[in-house]
Amino acid sequence: MTELKSGDKAPDFTLPTDGDGDLTLSDYRGQKVVLYFYPKDDTSGCTQESCDFRDNAPDFEKINVQIVGISKDSIARHDKFKAKYGLNFPLVSDESCALCEKYGVWVEKNMYGRKYMGIERSSFLIDEKGQIIKIWRKVKVNGHADDVLQTINKQAEAA
Repeated sequence: MTELKSGDKAPDFTLPTDGDGDLTLSDYRGQKVVLYFYPKDDTSGCTQESCDFRDNAPDFEKINVQIVGISKDSIARHDKFKAKYGLNFPLVSDESCALCEKYGVWVEKNMYGRKYMGIERSSFLIDEKGQIIKIWRKVKVNGHADDVLQTINKQAEAA
């Protein structure tokens, strides 16, 4: 599979979300979308990243940007995670990892010499027409939500 890059069309999908909903990416045509892929609900880094997006949500809303979190956790886990931290955006469940594979974030990882498959923390900024305009791979959690917001604001100023 070729790796996605800026300028590529974002792979569309329909997957289940928290609260027994479904989310279809193409339903968001006409607004920008930030898809952030994260390894696991209720772990320290993933919780911080999700809470940072939550805390910045009003600023994203002002500029018509939808935040969507994606992991392979079940809907039940997403519901608990969302309720525990008051997350104010949809969490998509990709239990089969098919979407993670399409976006190239299902990768071999290495921890303490043990190799395993997992989600590489990554974010994708998708424009109003469904095209990828920026990709962050191997995301460092601290300051990431702010960086995404600043990138969008800079692009808006330049337009």
